[in-house]
Amino acid sequence: MKPYDLLILGPATRDVNIDYTGAEDRSVGGAVTFCTPAASAAGASVFAAVKIAAADADIMDVIALEPQDKALLDSKKTTLMRNEYFTPDRERRRAQCPAQSDPILPGELPDISYRLCHLAGLLYGDFPPELIEALHGRGLLSADAQGFLRHNEDGSLCFHDWADKRRYLPYMRFFKTDAAEAEILTGRSDRESAARLLCDWGAGEVMVSHNTEMLVFDGRDVYRCPVKARNLSGRTGRGDTTFGSYLAMRMTGHDVAESLLYATACVSLKMETPGVFRGTRADVEAYIRAFYTEA
Repeated sequence: MKPYDLLILGPATRDVNIDYTGAEDRSVGGAVTFCTPAASAAGASVFAAVKIAAADADIMDVIALEPQDKALLDSKKTTLMRNEYFTPDRERRRAQCPAQSDPILPGELPDISYRLCHLAGLLYGDFPPELIEALHGRGLLSADAQGFLRHNEDGSLCFHDWADKRRYLPYMRFFKTDAAEAEILTGRSDRESAARLLCDWGAGEVMVSHNTEMLVFDGRDVYRCPVKARNLSGRTGRGDTTFGSYLAMRMTGHDVAESLLYATACVSLKMETPGVFRGTRADVEAYIRAFYTEA
């Protein structure tokens, strides 16, 4: 059987989002939830392994893949997230976590063949060291920094540096962080400088997301692409949509510049509508022609 391009591994969530007006929305969230449709739309073959409680199996219906292309990894609890946004652009928020799923253990990994496993984490503890060790060497590996920096401390979310970063960054063919997380990891507020240091520490390609642009450093060159969303009603899931589509493009033979352009256009289009990306590759390509083609 031909290997999947991507195994996307991580917890899904029940989310409560409260905007700056006080309006409340309940939805399914989590990095795996946003990465998967973006990667699939870009043309990659995707398998999603989702850590949730069996009682919340309806969440699997939100993962828009065929039944044979996804698996529920049972947990005592499903992660619950509460996000309260204080500004229209959703850049300032208070996040709380009333419940966290169990760690994913090596014995739970689906029996499939894949080229890249993406650790689509939410919280420290989602991916214990023994899992990372087990995945190392089975295929390429990528990760989102939030799964190693964001700690659930009695329901409050706190950010701490990743103690094992120097050990595990060399395992990561691709590594994604936002600007604030990059500063926690490196001590550098300049996004390019932070990306360069993360590569110096062993990561292959580093993406740093920001509300104005997406940046990638591949160990040699720096690539930038501006975000051109016309509104921010779909801000939630920005980084996961970007990275899911970027990984899909890279794993289907596209270079860094092509992949970054596609991924940034994809997330710009996605941010104009709440929820996961529901478009097609043709929709993203049309968006590129409309907003990214120089006159």
